[in-house]
Amino acid sequence: MSSPQEAVRVAIAGAASLRGKELKLWLEESSFPAAEIRLLDEEIMAGTLTEAAGEPAVIETVDEDSFERVRFAFFTGSAKFSARHGMEASRSGAIVIDLSGGLGGEAGAKPWIPALDSVLPSPAANVAAGEARRLFLIPSTPAQIAISISAAFAPLGLERVAFTIFRPASERGTEAIEELESQVVNLLSFKPMSQIIYDAQVGFNMLSRYGPVSAEKLADDRAKIIGEVRTYLAERAPMPAIALVQAPVFHTHTFTAYAEFQTLPALEDLVSRLKDAGLKIVPATDEPPNNANVAGEERPVLGQPERDPGIENGVWLWGAADNLRVPVTTAVAVAEKLLAS
Repeated sequence: MSSPQEAVRVAIAGAASLRGKELKLWLEESSFPAAEIRLLDEEIMAGTLTEAAGEPAVIETVDEDSFERVRFAFFTGSAKFSARHGMEASRSGAIVIDLSGGLGGEAGAKPWIPALDSVLPSPAANVAAGEARRLFLIPSTPAQIAISISAAFAPLGLERVAFTIFRPASERGTEAIEELESQVVNLLSFKPMSQIIYDAQVGFNMLSRYGPVSAEKLADDRAKIIGEVRTYLAERAPMPAIALVQAPVFHTHTFTAYAEFQTLPALEDLVSRLKDAGLKIVPATDEPPNNANVAGEERPVLGQPERDPGIENGVWLWGAADNLRVPVTTAVAVAEKLLAS
């Protein structure tokens, strides 16, 4: 049996990505026992000078020795990069924890949100005798939000729940942040604006879809979120309706949720269930969660539930979640659980 204090070697594959940088920071800030952190990424990022644990470090390309004696390999870069190298890490003996969404189709891949275990056990708990647990999937932040709230409300006679999730630019990486910034500046200056990433105006605008030349489609990202939620809930809670909107913000998902019950529970019961599901609820006297004030929060944050004024058994929720910190802390929690098992 491994001790939680046992120092282990880890690799961050996709270290130059926003999520990779956030993971490195969290591993250094938290009590996770990392004896060494290897930084890996695409060839174009090789040689980038950074630091790890206060010491100079260089991002390296993946080669045949990259995952040697690595206990945990966190994949934080592009889905394509993870698909190319994820199973290579697993064959080298590393436990792979994928935050990129690139390894969801691999045999034996198990999604896991440890904070939700007492309410809705992870599909990772259903492992056949003799089956190795070597590949774990971290659901995206929108999926974690929808899974956790649906699971929290399911025992209370939940009939339906619907989410509208507002996506920040940082979900598409540094280039998307820079394009949003450039658009805002140029629009204020009455200058032509760049539309390389989105093929559409994002600055001062809300989008239900990107332009036709965009390399990514918002509808595809929505479909991925729905797939993550359906897999995790596995018919153990009502499947929520999910809408995804591109918002003109740099960081943090914000969201609104509408839940309808057979009989409306007491609002304090809803709050208790949400807390049990690992969500943070701010007091009614505090400022509601927003893009700025949830920065660095390890969990999705919600305001107090509010009754719908026109539908007797309806309730509204408003919340926000740090789109980098939430999946990173979930990934590290998975590793900590495995170390302690």
